[in-house]
Amino acid sequence: MENRRNFFHLHLISDSTGETLISAGRAASAQFKLHNPVEHVYPLIRNRKQLLPVLQAIDKEPGIVLYTVVDQELAALVKERCEEIEVPSVNVLEPVMNTFQAYLGAPSRRRVGAQHRMNADYFARIEALNFTMDHDDGQAPDGYEEADVVLVGISRTSKTPTSIYLANRGIKTANVPIVNGVALPESLLGATKPLIVCLIATSDRISQVRENRILGTTSDFNNGHYTDRATISEELKYARSLCARHNWPIIDVTRRSIEETAAAIVALRPKLR
Repeated sequence: MENRRNFFHLHLISDSTGETLISAGRAASAQFKLHNPVEHVYPLIRNRKQLLPVLQAIDKEPGIVLYTVVDQELAALVKERCEEIEVPSVNVLEPVMNTFQAYLGAPSRRRVGAQHRMNADYFARIEALNFTMDHDDGQAPDGYEEADVVLVGISRTSKTPTSIYLANRGIKTANVPIVNGVALPESLLGATKPLIVCLIATSDRISQVRENRILGTTSDFNNGHYTDRATISEELKYARSLCARHNWPIIDVTRRSIEETAAAIVALRPKLR
């Protein structure tokens, strides 16, 4: 019997860099070998305005929700909304903090990001995260020259989670979707500073992830071409032709974890280490 992997959405909401959640989520996911998480990382969520679009994204792509939000009002909002749409959620730090409070007999100060030292590396990561969130999925194309890395690739090749992982290492990363027949921004083609890398995967892998992606979409969503393997093969062919034309390196993420993909990207440009 074919050992087909199943995919599920894993939403990680943090009022800091998200490193704690990413580690916890991946440690738990690793125990379920036949189920691969499609990670959605939302760092620096510190007010209601930032949180509401995240809750809408969860509603569209329901799955497991892990969060580290020390603001009790925001944490309550996450819990309440998850209960309304019937998705499981865990406030990862709360049970640990309650144990500490009970043993020490003192309340937590509830400081956002208290686990991070306020040093130059920390601020570099925060700056990189802000840059990466602002330049996700082709946003703010005028800023590509400021990036350390720009990831390109067709839909569902792990561009966003890889960008977030690199940003957590202080690497300013933008990502740009490749759409068959659509020209890439001139600001990207003319950029000289960033390392531009194309992420690809097999058509089977992308089709499976896309099938999972459409869970929770509206009933009138046309998924025929989106998940069709022949169409995906044409998309990949177009992406490869762009890379050949511009001499961009290609990384196949089919059997790579996010960490392995990031390591391969860093290895392409030693000064990023």
